[in-house]
Amino acid sequence: MNDILRETIKLVPEQPGCYLYYDKDGEIIYVGKAKNLKRRVYSYFHKQHNDSVKTKVLVSQIEKLEYIITDSEVEALILESHLIKQHKPRYNILLKDDKKYPYFLITDEDFPRIQVVRKKNLNPDKGRFYGPYTDVGAMYATLDFLKRLFPLKQCKKPKFSNRPCLYYHIGKCLAPCQGKVTPEEYQNLIRQVELFLSGKQTELLKQIQEQMQKYAETEQFEKAAKMRDSYLDLQKTLERQKVVYENTKLNEDIIAVLYEDGILSIVIMMIREGRLIDKKDFFYFVDNIDKTEYFETFFRDYYSGLKLAFPDRIILEEIGDKELYQDWLKVLSGKKVSINFARGKYKELYELALKNAANLLDNARLKKMAEIRDDFNEVGSYLAEKLRLTNFPNRIECYDISHIQGTNTVASMVVFQNGLPKKTAYRKFKIRSTEGKPDDFLSMKEVLSRRLARLGEPKWEKPDLIIIDGGKGQLSSVMQIVEELGIEGIDFVSLAKREEEVFLPQQSDSILLPRDSNALYLIQRIRDEAHRFAITFHRDLRSKAIKHNNLTS
Repeated sequence: MNDILRETIKLVPEQPGCYLYYDKDGEIIYVGKAKNLKRRVYSYFHKQHNDSVKTKVLVSQIEKLEYIITDSEVEALILESHLIKQHKPRYNILLKDDKKYPYFLITDEDFPRIQVVRKKNLNPDKGRFYGPYTDVGAMYATLDFLKRLFPLKQCKKPKFSNRPCLYYHIGKCLAPCQGKVTPEEYQNLIRQVELFLSGKQTELLKQIQEQMQKYAETEQFEKAAKMRDSYLDLQKTLERQKVVYENTKLNEDIIAVLYEDGILSIVIMMIREGRLIDKKDFFYFVDNIDKTEYFETFFRDYYSGLKLAFPDRIILEEIGDKELYQDWLKVLSGKKVSINFARGKYKELYELALKNAANLLDNARLKKMAEIRDDFNEVGSYLAEKLRLTNFPNRIECYDISHIQGTNTVASMVVFQNGLPKKTAYRKFKIRSTEGKPDDFLSMKEVLSRRLARLGEPKWEKPDLIIIDGGKGQLSSVMQIVEELGIEGIDFVSLAKREEEVFLPQQSDSILLPRDSNALYLIQRIRDEAHRFAITFHRDLRSKAIKHNNLTS
């Protein structure tokens, strides 16, 4: 720590605000917020951080500190979000999913149009935005429905100077460019579109019904008939939506979050006026995460960019500081938005959202593995180079041990061929040498001895690479076994779960593969699959043992 940084830390006040860390090149590498700036900043420089390699590396690179005092923790939270979006610091969590979600834009014109725009174009001077929409197909279906229900202007400039275009003749536009509709009538139509996009369908139905009655009373029967058709179309759409609460105007967002296999899956189910009107899906490829920290980053990004009306209530599993986020939502939305945990009466809806999140996670997993399969030559070459392998890793095997206090000890062997699981080659082993006396080293020695003794036999092909779950110590133990057995021509590495470090034989330093690389994702999935397969086998054996004991007792 340099002298200027040491003196700056002494001056940090015990007030809420944001702190910014700079590296030697003057680049902002981290932004944080705190209720008590002094206490938070002090903790970075006076702790060992042995539980977090990331924090340890961050602290070693800090050359300069700046801080901004705010009046409250809520203001600090708002400022932190703004600074992270502006500077994109290297050590802050930045959720990337390579997608620019579309929004609806109601343009700021005398006779507004409705358009689809992407996130990068969200300029408030252009008009009012509604979204985001994560299901593009459903969004365009909604757009078609809106254009049929509400015949808004389609063209930016009139196609003809003295007559309406085709859209007018097929009932898709009211031809304001030719004075076929009054500004008052057109603005009323725009308000109805906004009610629909805000989920206020009950109020919209009421307005259409009143307008239909007004046209009928003034003998404008053609307009009344169009209002009637719109009313019936809207009513049919509402009937197809799932009714969650009867006789209520309740607006809720139900949020479910899952993290498995390096994928963060988030589903938001939107309930407006008691009806389930939409579902938004988000997934991110992230590793070794604090799920709560990542979710809070997502939560802030989503609601700070929300262009639809805010819900009255948000139901979720957990969030760090509930009161702080409720105050923050009140500042953003201008109204009270309560946060409730998925307990009691909220549990059933949350379970439904959780099922959707599990389905989304499965689809994301398939997508990622398909990428690896299609690019395996590149992924395998990358692994071979970075891990200094002597073989191209066509066939990768991984082993895991599972037991409870030494009882029912089992081992699993999983095989991935060209980046995909080869389940016909999976093997289960009952460990004989350590029953009743847990010893993972002896268990691994037994399973590797039994497996490697069968090299060259049918259905026991020689692997190119064997992955061991664990750190440097576990790998060293395994290499002793390999040396004793005289095994050659197979590469060995180990993968430590906490920081996903890869260790190589006879190498003291670990290798960190890029967090977003397909190579790291592949070896993590192989390790996790071995763990899953071993645990499943162990549970099966334990269940059989329990049943046997019950029958014989």
